Amino acid sequence: MAGRKRKYPQKLLVELYRNLYMIRVFETRCIKLYRQGLIRGYFHPYLGEEAIAVGVCAALRPKDRIASTHRGHGHCIARGADIKLMAAEIMGRETGYCGGRGGSMHIADMSLGNLGANGIVGANMPLALGSALGSWVRGTNEVTVAFTSDGGVMNGTFCETLNLAGALGVPLIVVIENNQYAVSTTVEETTRETELYKRGIGLGVESHRIDGNNVLEVYDYAKDAHKKCVQGKGPVLLEAVTYRHGGHHVNDPGLYMPKDRLEDYKKKDPCLLGRKFLAEIGAVTAQKIDEIERKVEQQMEEAVEYAVNSPQPSVEEFLDDVRCYS
Repeated sequence: MAGRKRKYPQKLLVELYRNLYMIRVFETRCIKLYRQGLIRGYFHPYLGEEAIAVGVCAALRPKDRIASTHRGHGHCIARGADIKLMAAEIMGRETGYCGGRGGSMHIADMSLGNLGANGIVGANMPLALGSALGSWVRGTNEVTVAFTSDGGVMNGTFCETLNLAGALGVPLIVVIENNQYAVSTTVEETTRETELYKRGIGLGVESHRIDGNNVLEVYDYAKDAHKKCVQGKGPVLLEAVTYRHGGHHVNDPGLYMPKDRLEDYKKKDPCLLGRKFLAEIGAVTAQKIDEIERKVEQQMEEAVEYAVNSPQPSVEEFLDDVRCYS
């Protein structure tokens, strides 16, 4: 499905590509840190899906909000998160966003409208609905985005959220990041209707299926969805079709993913397309694009250094927290 045609300022194209590349570098570097034993627990890379977070978040205003998922690093970065604090949190350091207690799947920053990642599949949907409902009750026009997945769509909270959002007309954008696998189970094995956006149509919600690897198409549809929500014509559902570049998490080799299909999607790599858009539409030279990439890589190295040199949370403070919430 082709996106709406717009004129794209060079500044926007630069920012889109910078964020695409930042997510790619962040995830790739963190995988290495995981292998070095500096990151514990699960780590779910966003590799191959970068265009969705970047395109959607570029369409939002500072006062809008997002509710993220277990695969949420890309959402954080696209929303403007400080990668130093992200790296510190993922490494369990005191200087991280949540004091090192949340780790990879629980980064949040209310100052950026990031309601937080969520380790429970589908659990962020009612949270996002609550945020959008708050805007609806107050008569303000803050828009909330709920990122979910093809696996999350099979959770009862998905239809419950979308149905109530549609019945009330709240300013909610639901983004299905359809990477075609719920862990290792294909979407074809999960449901007879594999075009997931049709669930929204069945509930009377405006719904679209888009190319989740094309950052400009994602941005176009997200911009239009945002406009409708601000005008009181929400909610809107977007199914962004994409494909992971590897297994469900860093220790999953993804052997169940057909090699030919993976290679086909890698030819439509979001970062490759983003660089192409920047060069051809933005008229930015290869030298300047290389400079953007070098700056991103340097920022990442500074973030790693900051995190590695940050202190571990103290046992005393940890025990105080346990007593506080017990």
